[in-house]
Amino acid sequence: MLQAFTRNYQDNSTDAGFQFTFYCDICNDGYKSSFLQSDSYKKKGLLRGLGQGASIAGSLLGGRVSQVGYAGDRASNVLSQRFDGKSPEWQKEHEQAFERAQNEAKEHFHRCPNCNKYVCDHCLNEDAGLCTACAPRQEVYVAQAHAAAMKRNIDEAGQSATVWQGTIEAKTTMCPSCGKPAGSGKFCNNCGASMELNECPRCGAKNALTVRFCNNCGENLQAAAAQPSGKCSACGFENPPGTKFCGECGNKL
Repeated sequence: MLQAFTRNYQDNSTDAGFQFTFYCDICNDGYKSSFLQSDSYKKKGLLRGLGQGASIAGSLLGGRVSQVGYAGDRASNVLSQRFDGKSPEWQKEHEQAFERAQNEAKEHFHRCPNCNKYVCDHCLNEDAGLCTACAPRQEVYVAQAHAAAMKRNIDEAGQSATVWQGTIEAKTTMCPSCGKPAGSGKFCNNCGASMELNECPRCGAKNALTVRFCNNCGENLQAAAAQPSGKCSACGFENPPGTKFCGECGNKL
């Protein structure tokens, strides 16, 4: 039974040869071992173009894209083909190649003594001798805590901030003619009646044109409208309707 120094690996071997990719248990950056040609494959004369996607030397694979260790088949890589039904000679070569690949990859990984994860150089806290999951680097953790505190302060300030000071109110103007909501125009949206308002000459309150008495002071609006205008012909002063003498210059109206 094959046992890797880390469980997080992918076997890329095919009939043509053997190659393995080992991954960091934290960031999933990977290391691909050197490609080893199969002697049994060469003896059969089936060696064809080993350069198709196979690296001759071991190489580091960076970034999340190297999570192919969990992905399964990759049709674009000739080394990802299945190898069921191989000969005993090939299987023995495979075991030897796997052991050699592990020894090669171990130089690029470290085992955390606390959690037993195998991690790359980037995910090892050299000062603590532990992986960064068990012992985060001080400067990184401080920056993370500072960012978290900043976001928390911003959220708290945002909850108490006043961003709008308007008045929330809903007013619906009812048409005095049809009794339905008239909208915000000068004429009713339903019946077309005029929405102009009549100003009470006594208190100045706004009343609908069809109202006979002021809804604020009870003034007879129709009687007031029938009275002559109170504008003085001498000085132009506006006097209340029905006034006999101008309150500004004393002129008889």
